[in-house]
This record gives sequence, structure tokens and C-alpha cells, in this order.
Amino acid sequence: MTAYLPEGKRFCTVHNPEMLRTPQKLKEAMERGEILEAKAVMCDSEHNLIVDLGCMRGFVPREEGAVGIREGTVRDIAVISRVGRVICFVVSDIVTDAAGRELAILSRAKAQRRCIEEYVNTLHAGDVIKARVTHLEPFGAFCDIGCGVVALMPIDTISVSRIEHPDERFVVGQDITAVIKSRVGTRITLSHKELLGTWEENAADFSVGETVAGVIRSIENYGAFVELTPNLAGLAELRDHLRVGTAASVYIKSIIPRRMKIKLIIIDTFDQPPIPAQPRYYITGGHIDRFVYSPADCEKTIITDFLEQ
Repeated sequence: MTAYLPEGKRFCTVHNPEMLRTPQKLKEAMERGEILEAKAVMCDSEHNLIVDLGCMRGFVPREEGAVGIREGTVRDIAVISRVGRVICFVVSDIVTDAAGRELAILSRAKAQRRCIEEYVNTLHAGDVIKARVTHLEPFGAFCDIGCGVVALMPIDTISVSRIEHPDERFVVGQDITAVIKSRVGTRITLSHKELLGTWEENAADFSVGETVAGVIRSIENYGAFVELTPNLAGLAELRDHLRVGTAASVYIKSIIPRRMKIKLIIIDTFDQPPIPAQPRYYITGGHIDRFVYSPADCEKTIITDFLEQ
């Protein structure tokens, strides 16, 4: 089966530029029905995309710019927003334009339909996949899971430690690993926190008596929750002038697995906001039926059961 990669991943492979090097190579790719990638350089007044193929110009008719444009279920912004970006496509035809030059007729929608039929429709809850962050909203991160087909990762599935906005974890264009939370038809919902390790796996990186870096994520009347890793937070005693989202150095007072608690003392805080780091994944592929975050002898059980999605 064709590897259906997030849009832009083929662009810098060895094979992709080779197929764009000459008109003959492009014709060979057309005959094989290959999915290729190149940069869209313009969108004309009728919302057709112009693509720089190197060996010739490419033309994506408006209705072939994205799945759903023809049916009216997707707005034209899905096409217009591709300008300046790498897009995937298959070559439908090579014709001669009015000036006598060869012109490749391209279809992004056809590449997307193949991706949906041969890849997206085969996915199940619990499957671990590669994705690329395309857009961030307060409610979640939109991710390309293949050929520009987008799935939503709700904010509460990004990590165990709560955040106020996905930009505290991700940047647009970042390559990540995700797990299918649910699939209803072609509509995919993603999760992320199950790949970032259990409470015990994260706590194993810390010891009582250490002073480590953290991020203040929540301030309550009984204490401040300080994130040590995206899937691990501890409770610190309150002090003056604490603000959510600021970095802090904290002393680890105790680690209590059976209560899933880490007690901290805040040593200092820093004004500069933390920069999102590349996630550390404990699971990078395959399939998950059940994820148990909590320790075996813990008083509280936290489980994600993908079979019930």
C-alpha cells in the first residue's frame, strides 16, 4: 500500500524531485498514478492553484483543490490557504497551453480521496500514527494525517497536565505522533497523552531532594500545580506573585505513588514563557487497546480504553 504521509513529507525525499526533474519523468509518474508534491505559488481569481513543478507549470482546477470543494461541503479557503505551501497531487493530464508550452493538470482532491479510501478508512481507535500540526485553536490542534486530510486533537487529549492553549505544546508544522481516539466515517479524532508515558514512567525521572524545572499550570486555594513533564504534575505550597504559565524551579519534597502525588516547594519563578519542546514518546507505533496511566496500587485509577470509543 502507498505510504500516505502528511502533506510536505514527500517534498524533500530523493524520489519526489527526481519525478519533477523532466517532462518525461513527470509523464512516467502520471502513468503510474504516483502522488507527488510541489509548492503552490499562486491562486487565480477563479481559485485555481498554480504550482511550480520545476520542469513545467502545474494547474489545479478549483474543484480539484481539496476533497469537498466540488460537493460544496468545504469552503474555498481550503484552496486559497495553500498558496506558498507544498501540496500533494496526482497528475491527471499533460496538455499544451495557449503559448505552446506543456502544462500539467493536477488533482489534490484525487490524492486525498485515495488517502481516505486506502488509509483513513482502515484506521481504528487505538492505532498509533504520524501526523503534522497544521493549525492551533483554543479548543485543540488540527493535524494532517495524510495528504492534507485533517483530524482534530481536542485540547484535553494533548497531555495529562492541563494547558490553556495548544500552543503551549505544539507549533504549526511540527511532526508528532498521535493515537486514533475515534473514527466516525472519515471523521477522525486524535489523542496524544497516552503516548507520553504513565505516571510511574514519568515519575521515574525524578527523585526526592532534587530541584528541577517546571511550569505553573494551575493555582488553587490549596496550592499550585506545577508541571514537571507533560504527563506529570506536582502540588506546591502557595507563595506570593505566582502566575499560570510561568516557569519555576521546584524542590521535590516527596513522591507518593499510591496516591499519585508529588509534593513540591517553589524555589523561584521566571518571567520568560517556556518554549514548547519536542514530545518524548513512550509509544511510537503499533496499536493500543488500553492505556493505564495510574500505578497498579494507586487509590485512583485512570484508564483510556480505546475499545470503547
